[in-house]
Amino acid sequence: MSEILTIGEPLVVFASKILGSNLVDASEFSKVMGGAELNVMIGASRLGHTTEYISQVGEDPFGEYIIKEIAEHHVGNHYISTDSKHWTGFYLKEFVNIGDPRTFYFRKGSAAAHITKDQIDAIDFSDVKWAHLSGIFPAISLQARDTFIYFADQLIANKIHTIFDPNLRPSLWESEEVMCSTINELAKYGEIVIPGIDEGETLVGTRVPEEIADFYLNQSKLTYAVIVKLGASGAYVKLKDGKSYTVPGFSVEKVIDTVGAGDGFALGVLTGLLEEMNLKEAITRGCAIGALAVMAQGDNDGYPTREQLIAFYDEQGEENNA
Repeated sequence: MSEILTIGEPLVVFASKILGSNLVDASEFSKVMGGAELNVMIGASRLGHTTEYISQVGEDPFGEYIIKEIAEHHVGNHYISTDSKHWTGFYLKEFVNIGDPRTFYFRKGSAAAHITKDQIDAIDFSDVKWAHLSGIFPAISLQARDTFIYFADQLIANKIHTIFDPNLRPSLWESEEVMCSTINELAKYGEIVIPGIDEGETLVGTRVPEEIADFYLNQSKLTYAVIVKLGASGAYVKLKDGKSYTVPGFSVEKVIDTVGAGDGFALGVLTGLLEEMNLKEAITRGCAIGALAVMAQGDNDGYPTREQLIAFYDEQGEENNA
């Protein structure tokens, strides 16, 4: 059915259109589709890979909009169901060009929060090579958490490669303590774990990249590589055998919107490995797509086609690994 698989919650995003206007005063908004896991699938599809997205939306206009948009982005929708009892989540986002925009979520009790294990049993895993796992979906409800664990167990049983992004959303969790303990436990499902350095400080209690990497490498027999995202500075990598190195990032002229940069990094690493690049080359692709993401407004608007990625490498004087 597809090369790449994920599970998550799609959201309708209302973003203020006037730079610097706060959400109290904003009167004009653009409507787009978002969701971290879905962002990765959109980016992978844009690079020519087949994808499937497991989710659930409400029987409402937002749900209809999401189903239409997913199809237009050529993301597989065989495992997207509709729920007549629960609504489709959405969120509000400010338009800023310095720092991260403020976001406000309206997703508690959403349709995606009620995905069941039975829906996982309907999946055909036979052609799947990689799965993207994110810490957001298990945060939206206890049921989603149980379903996530069941899904991850099926991935391991079917010998599917996994990459885990903590993707911390503190406002979705019962407490920071529950968030940290749960995310660290779920990270054991990742062959590759990709925390950001700020996330590492929250989850592990240190900003030292090697110490963050050691924590995740030592807690799971499955994890063979940890990639600590360092923002514009690139990424620090440590492997199970003790080898470590840093991959430099890319400079950008102007940061427009930081939302989606981390997801862009994940899709770069994932698709690079799917295309049999070595890990360093895949991380370089992740850094490149993360850089392109921050130069565009919208959660995934900056994710490139293969031609756009080649052009970016050429502009940066980077060897073409697109």
